[in-house]
Amino acid sequence: MTFSSEVLTLEVDGHVATLWLDREEARNAMGSALWRALPQAAAQVASDPAIRVLVLAAKGPHFTVGLDLKEFGGGFAEGVTSTTSSSKALANATGYQMVRRMQDSVTSIAKLSVPVIAAVHGYCIGGGVDLISACDIRLCSSDTVFSVREAKVAIVADLGTLQRLPRIVSAGHVAELAFTGKDIDAARALAIGLVNSVHEAGSEGVMRAAYDLAHEIAANSPLAVQGTKAVLAANDGRTIDEGLEFVANWNTMYLQSNDLREAMMAFLERRAPVFTGD
Repeated sequence: MTFSSEVLTLEVDGHVATLWLDREEARNAMGSALWRALPQAAAQVASDPAIRVLVLAAKGPHFTVGLDLKEFGGGFAEGVTSTTSSSKALANATGYQMVRRMQDSVTSIAKLSVPVIAAVHGYCIGGGVDLISACDIRLCSSDTVFSVREAKVAIVADLGTLQRLPRIVSAGHVAELAFTGKDIDAARALAIGLVNSVHEAGSEGVMRAAYDLAHEIAANSPLAVQGTKAVLAANDGRTIDEGLEFVANWNTMYLQSNDLREAMMAFLERRAPVFTGD
């Protein structure tokens, strides 16, 4: 099944896929269409064994301005505010289910077995930070503006920023950004470790860097790269000894691969290896 969406575009070039936020006319504001489409796009990526790396980027001058407040105010939050339900409890349950669907949408990116690189430019506000926090690596342009904006619109960030960001930057920085809702620039984002690198203003430089990095990763054995991502994720909530046990079991299952044999032969023959992922 080919993925199709009015707000997202998925492109595949060899072993690297790009998922574009593609609602330029609305500065890629995140509405109900996005929450429906994102898990579908993730499923499409997961189903394609040729894809080894995903780049998450955006069309237009901005990555995203965050939650579509026009849609939200026009009825997106009807489940929270509705007075037509038979009880307040049912209305609350509807609102809860809506939030959980949005959370699951963002989590579908975090759960991908392939590495995900966020290439960010322009505004990355509110839900945009939720989204890039679900990625493995973040790059940005020098004109990027980040903001955990929810406190400024009387919302507690609830799509993953408060859970994932503390694993990326220190607790003090998370608290400052979340309590104030302030904007930070690319230089501050680099200084606190939110992004790996900063590139020239606009989207072109950061996209070049993202693709260079994606192809560098894709040249490695996909079994090893995806296994590394799985082991890193498995460290959460485990002691060092438990993590060592997990990776020992992982390599017991996957170490004897054709890719490993190819790596050894390439070394002996003094050539670059060509990995097939089996």
